[in-house]
Amino acid sequence: MNPALKYTLGRIGVFLVVFALLLPVPMDILLRLILAIFLSAAVSYFVLGRWRDELTSRMEGSLRRRQSQRNKLRAALAGEDATGPDQDDQADEKRH
Repeated sequence: MNPALKYTLGRIGVFLVVFALLLPVPMDILLRLILAIFLSAAVSYFVLGRWRDELTSRMEGSLRRRQSQRNKLRAALAGEDATGPDQDDQADEKRH
């Protein structure tokens, strides 16, 4: 499953659980929602840490690939040779 989707659904699930736990507490619905948002954020920080790290590493990899492609395109448009450290980075990415 896509890490972004998994983390988002996890955050929504944690929010719904916290909100459901606050239902019996006698308070205004708006206050209950605000409290559920803050409490679920704190709980998600600890409970969903592994999924958050997975999402972060995937985003970093995607960012590195885009930067490498952008650098190769700029080099090609400038008429420079495309061989160099970028190809070494791609070889490392293929091995992982």
